[in-house]
Amino acid sequence: MISLALMEVAERRTPERAYRVAGAPALRIVVLDVGLACCALEVGAAITAGLLVPDVAGPGVPKGIDATVLLISGTVTDALAPGVLRAWDAIDGARHAVSFGACANTGGPYWDAPTVTKGIDQLLPVTVYVPGCPPRPEALIAGLLRLVDETATA
Repeated sequence: MISLALMEVAERRTPERAYRVAGAPALRIVVLDVGLACCALEVGAAITAGLLVPDVAGPGVPKGIDATVLLISGTVTDALAPGVLRAWDAIDGARHAVSFGACANTGGPYWDAPTVTKGIDQLLPVTVYVPGCPPRPEALIAGLLRLVDETATA
């Protein structure tokens, strides 16, 4: 089921989820959310809490977007890694990866399993790491704002 979802995401040419970060209304972020485990629930919690507000511009990349963010959460196994890479490769234009949670950052409690990637940075470049197991929704927002700060000064 997850592999199929990743394949469907990888085949899309334009991401379909755009958000504004509450408290920074000028900031528009398109997130291609590849939720692989419990950390993905925290993304939903950020939306429910009003920390991430769906952008009203509709599907696709709204005007004014400078980059697409691939938010990776959960354990990435050898079987899932190709789907994550397809999703990454399907992003046109500027892109950034945010590693969200211990499993995506380091393999989490499954780090010693032979089929678990020991951090998504072994597969693709990560711009921002958000620690936690699972990280709180506020940590996601802080990570996204850190991404904006880091890319603005780069």
